Amino acid sequence: MNQAIRLFDQDLVLAHRRRALRRAVNGADFLLRAAVDDLADRLAAVKRHFAVAVDLATPLPLLAERLLVSDQVGALFRFDPLGGGAIRGDLEALPFRDGSLDLVVSSLALHWVNDLPGVLAQIRRALKPDGLFLANFLGGETLHELRESLTAAEADVTGGASPRVAPFAELRDLGALLQRAGFALPVIDQDRLTVRYANAIDLMRDLRAMGAANALHERSHRPLRREVLFRAAALYAERFSDPDGRIRASFDIVSLSGWAPDESQQKPLRPGSAKARLADALGTTETSSGEKAGGS
Repeated sequence: MNQAIRLFDQDLVLAHRRRALRRAVNGADFLLRAAVDDLADRLAAVKRHFAVAVDLATPLPLLAERLLVSDQVGALFRFDPLGGGAIRGDLEALPFRDGSLDLVVSSLALHWVNDLPGVLAQIRRALKPDGLFLANFLGGETLHELRESLTAAEADVTGGASPRVAPFAELRDLGALLQRAGFALPVIDQDRLTVRYANAIDLMRDLRAMGAANALHERSHRPLRREVLFRAAALYAERFSDPDGRIRASFDIVSLSGWAPDESQQKPLRPGSAKARLADALGTTETSSGEKAGGS
């Protein structure tokens, strides 16, 4: 497992989640609920029954509850680094035996890992042949408005800036990661959820209630100065507000799926195996690569 890049302080990630659970705010799970709904709909389109399934670190049991009433899974286990009635462990050192699972699902959890390629490889090994991995997490330009506003505000007030909002995986990179991990038939897409707030302070309050406060390893350990906070709120309103004065916050939810390879799966045709000629379909004369079109 690659430990060269330590993007997140994992102890702080878990501490933020514990605080959010202790101080539960009504409605703060709206983003997770939207992501779970989308993932459950995608799974429902797969006409299969999965004997052994794992919900991998979804922050609340919302996804597990949906699966248990869907009749698509037999035995369902929750894995959560916090425990809480689930299998407890390190998300980057999964405890599952090779070839032991039929389905692995995860909602809004994997954007917190430091070694996503390593986690994907472990999931692939844990799946039985023709087992399915289906997940979503935050990616793309999620919270780009907040990142830009905080960076500009801190530069204006202090003359420098420290990282306040995490970078997120780009869609174009994830297909390669799935293939590198050994998944067959990978599918990746992205949907943007735009949420409107009265101001940036309310947005940051919501992020804290979600357990999504800054957990970057290279973050500044000094509290955010009030002058920076108020300047950031003003810049946010100036650059990213609608005509009614409310601001926009973008959440890009990336969905990905892949199958553990199996002989029963559809395979791409071998080059040269086509039964029909393109020239016939176009109504033209076929010319070999060694001939000039129109030549004698």
